[in-house]
Amino acid sequence: MSDPRAPLRLGVDRERCVGAGMCALTAPAVFDQDEEEGLVVLLSPAPAPEHRPAARMAAGLCPAEAITLTG
Repeated sequence: MSDPRAPLRLGVDRERCVGAGMCALTAPAVFDQDEEEGLVVLLSPAPAPEHRPAARMAAGLCPAEAITLTG
């Protein structure tokens, strides 16, 4: 299991995103959805420590595996 205090970098692939919205619901400080297509918008590519657990959970919940984690 990764250290929750370790730096985390996020990436999103909008081509893979299906607009399910699990990321924005799970980690609203890190992800949003654009209003036109409903696709993921990455608000914080390096989330603060208090938002990292939710960001990791959102990546795991993404049905399209459109979120990548580094760190």
